[in-house]
Amino acid sequence: QVQLVESGGGLVQQGGSLRLSCAASGSIASIVAMGWYRQAPGKQRELVALITSGSTTTYAESVKGRFTISRDSAKNTVYLQMNNLKPEDTAVYYCKLRRRTGVFYDYWGQGTQVTVSS
Repeated sequence: QVQLVESGGGLVQQGGSLRLSCAASGSIASIVAMGWYRQAPGKQRELVALITSGSTTTYAESVKGRFTISRDSAKNTVYLQMNNLKPEDTAVYYCKLRRRTGVFYDYWGQGTQVTVSS
């Protein structure tokens, strides 16, 4: 099994910064990608940023230029640096890990709340 532990959420004023961390443990061989998703009240969960095992990154248009995803392979940890936060960034942020062992398996963290006040 895979365990994902997220941290770093909180309350910040508009224009502020936060850094989210997601530490993976357990059966984490054959990782294809890790990423961050978010879900605001009444909305669907959406991709925020993704980083593949080959270090290719993908960002939602709404966060390009403000958020940066990175990883520390030695620590099996992925980070999301969020700068110039806006009230519309308020959501629960979830970490996801995708493995491939013949088929793809997705694992989710428990989520961390990010609230941006105006």
